[in-house]
Amino acid sequence: MNNNQQAHIQSFSEYLQIEKNCSPHTISGYLQDIEHFKSFMKQQTIDVLAAVSYVDVRIYLTELHERGYARKTAARKISTLRSLYRFLLRENIVQINPFTMSSLPKQEKRLPQFLYEQELSQLFEAPDLTTPLGQRDKALLEVLYACGIRVSECVALDVEDIDFAIGTIFVTGKGRKERYVPIGSFAIDAIKEYINGGRSDLLSSAKEPTKALFLNFRGARVTARGVRTILDKIVKDASLHVHISPHVMRHTFATHLLNEGADLRSVQELLGHSNLSSTQIYTHVTGDRLKTIYMNHHPRA
Repeated sequence: MNNNQQAHIQSFSEYLQIEKNCSPHTISGYLQDIEHFKSFMKQQTIDVLAAVSYVDVRIYLTELHERGYARKTAARKISTLRSLYRFLLRENIVQINPFTMSSLPKQEKRLPQFLYEQELSQLFEAPDLTTPLGQRDKALLEVLYACGIRVSECVALDVEDIDFAIGTIFVTGKGRKERYVPIGSFAIDAIKEYINGGRSDLLSSAKEPTKALFLNFRGARVTARGVRTILDKIVKDASLHVHISPHVMRHTFATHLLNEGADLRSVQELLGHSNLSSTQIYTHVTGDRLKTIYMNHHPRA
């Protein structure tokens, strides 16, 4: 691929950053998908982006299938390339977008994994509150469940983002979209205990001052990978045989709200979803809840 084509891709990257406010992680994902397609173009002896046709797209989809890519991964790659060509069309670099005529691979529908309240209780009791890291772990767990925020939003929290007076946290989400999320009393109490105790101890190990709420043992802002490691340790300490991740906590937050009667629009706002369709995956009903509804409402239950 010649230098002009690479310059077009660089322009697309800048467009994602400046106009779309995409995160570095999102942009990196886009560029990886484009690099994969560039390899396909080289294999097919296609020199320029403008030469890609609908037939080439069909061949690419077939290759993704034959190589065993999951439907979700294939759909993401096609979506990325569709966005690239939409940008190139806008800039008059290409005359057609060959990806608009291709349908995305049908996604497998899976119910989101979540935790039951009994499992959560065991998790909340696991951290050792006599240690700074234990206090941090308890506060972290409470915040993830109380607010349903993404792991990227969680690690970006600063102490000043917590408003203890009115019980909210200030969250910067995808595309730098900002929102306020209510936070419950259990989480507030855990955060206060951590800030007044464990965080101060962890901060003493820091090489430089930080406003970060959640710190690692070196006194620096905890990373997304660090949060996953913390959750794995909590599960192990609680002797639970469940898979847990920050996203499972987010699923649990949404599922419990809807099962207790919260409306979909409110949950959408709390999760920071742009589209209601993203929230609708949580409208599944647990078996226990389904049985309760049946027993309470069926005339001959």
